[in-house]
Amino acid sequence: MADDDQGVRLQKVLAGAGAGSRRACEELITAGRVEVDGRVVRTLGTRVDPAAVVLKVDGMRVTPADAGAVYLALNKPAGVVSSMNDAHGRPDLRRYTKGRRERLFHVGRLDTDTEGLLLLTNDGELANRLAHPSYEVLKTYVAEVPGPVSPGLARRLRDGVELDDGPVTVHSFRVVDRAGPRVMVEVVLHEGRKHIVRRLLDSVGHPVRQLVRTHVGPVALGDLRQGNVRALTQPEIAKLYDTVGL
Repeated sequence: MADDDQGVRLQKVLAGAGAGSRRACEELITAGRVEVDGRVVRTLGTRVDPAAVVLKVDGMRVTPADAGAVYLALNKPAGVVSSMNDAHGRPDLRRYTKGRRERLFHVGRLDTDTEGLLLLTNDGELANRLAHPSYEVLKTYVAEVPGPVSPGLARRLRDGVELDDGPVTVHSFRVVDRAGPRVMVEVVLHEGRKHIVRRLLDSVGHPVRQLVRTHVGPVALGDLRQGNVRALTQPEIAKLYDTVGL
């Protein structure tokens, strides 16, 4: 909370964060649906420091627009290294953050040859939790592999496959498309070991020809074009926080 003559009115902060119109946010407050630092606030005109408080609406985290936090989704092309500054001069992530003053970093990694969704942020606590294996954040990949794929493969992968650095199991596996010898499969798992999807599918006789990550937890790649960046929506940010218990 802020002193009475300091900070920003709570309904203004909520409206700026996308929780609704100013009037709708006032109704959220009086209905007891807003928490500030873990305490329900019902008083209109309450002032807060947007950069210092934790706000929740209906139990979901809300990030104030002026708190300085940045949350981005990148559709990483193949051939780009998951590094903000590659020491070997290879194409890296700097080209997608040009003009930004914030010190951004990537959440986890994608292999150089793998395309798809990579999150960029300056929110260290959220990034650490999303990347830490103990939180078991699910990632979804779509891979092109040689067919045919046997009906029993999904069960085999769910039961676990032993790799040279230990066993790995998938959350789910399904065939999403077939076209002659070309088969597209979807793999969902929370593992983050290096080349894990490629090594897993290769070990069961289906070496990957192309690999795209389509989801990180609740955030989807959607129709974001390759090489483009977009800001995450407030509901996406809230769901990420909820996923890792923040």
